[in-house]
Amino acid sequence: MKSVFERLLREQPQLFSAADIVVPPAQLTAMAELIAAIERVFALPAYRAQVLAQAPAIAQLPCAAQGVFYGYDFHLTPDGPRLIEINTNAGGGLLNAYLLAAHGHDTAARAARLAIVEMFREEWRLARGDAPLRRIAIVDEAPQGQFLAPEFALFVELFAEHGIDAAIADPAELQRVLAADGERLLQAGEEVDLVYARLTDFYLETPACAALRQVFAAGGVVVTPHPQGHALYADKRNLMLLSDPLALAALGVDAATVDCLQRGVPQTITVNRENGEKFWSERKRWFFKPPAGFGSRAAYRGDKLTKRVFEEILAGDYIAQEIAPPSEHPVPVGEEMVTMKADFRCYVYAGQIQLVAARLYQGQTTNFRTPGGGFAPVFGG
Repeated sequence: MKSVFERLLREQPQLFSAADIVVPPAQLTAMAELIAAIERVFALPAYRAQVLAQAPAIAQLPCAAQGVFYGYDFHLTPDGPRLIEINTNAGGGLLNAYLLAAHGHDTAARAARLAIVEMFREEWRLARGDAPLRRIAIVDEAPQGQFLAPEFALFVELFAEHGIDAAIADPAELQRVLAADGERLLQAGEEVDLVYARLTDFYLETPACAALRQVFAAGGVVVTPHPQGHALYADKRNLMLLSDPLALAALGVDAATVDCLQRGVPQTITVNRENGEKFWSERKRWFFKPPAGFGSRAAYRGDKLTKRVFEEILAGDYIAQEIAPPSEHPVPVGEEMVTMKADFRCYVYAGQIQLVAARLYQGQTTNFRTPGGGFAPVFGG
């Protein structure tokens, strides 16, 4: 275990739970099967054409890179896992790789960290072939103030161990320069080969991202995860398609895949004034969220809604997802055992699960502030 992570355990213990979460192997298998089914849909040319047609122009640019750290988030129910959402800049992957060692699983931790480095190298190879990967910029707005900023430092340390220079940067620090063979991106005067985008400006639309957007569009820098990945995977409107058997069949999805998706993807519907009265009367069944939201921001459980907030939802282009209650687990807090809810995140690259972690919490959503809560490793048993 490295010094950066040791300091993190000491200084920000709220990020981590002392619990090991054990789930039935059948639940882990079902999550893998559902992810595979979704990946089959996402690979269909008809799906890609339909989704990208409604995406910004930057998401329609060809991308050789796959996209790192796609996060498939689940609730585990007695009837199997239910997909809550997919994120394309899922945080915590490296934290959980180190956390395995803190729970005594050193071999698994080393393998997970190596897989992460190889994932970034593969992204570079897909885009640039055999050229050397020299420098990575880990980019987020005001990165030192981000809740998971300590993970950025862990990435710098990990990349350095494997001979890759890395820096943490705000997008406004990036500079666009013209070279004889095209556009280049600089950070602190050094050329950046690859940007690991932790931004929530998924389509690089803000003024701070102007240089990054221009150089990326010109093919001068590899960005991962990238705008096209967000459009294909993380736009929450896609959940409406994944939960609609008729729409899936129209895309040419086979019956077995449709059946798997029907079991694992809760019904998701757009919310508008025409169906507002029905949703209000049935609100306890639904979780309301904005299509481009992240981190539970502006998301609401129907049973907690006020009429005023519901009016904002009707005016705000929301979707409604049928509630799948999270599972509950006993967690040690001091000398007591406390019951906590759990979200389960599968970190996925190129359709393969690299790591499964739980996020333990109390209340409506994950908050990393509940004593005994935070990330916890997941094992089958």
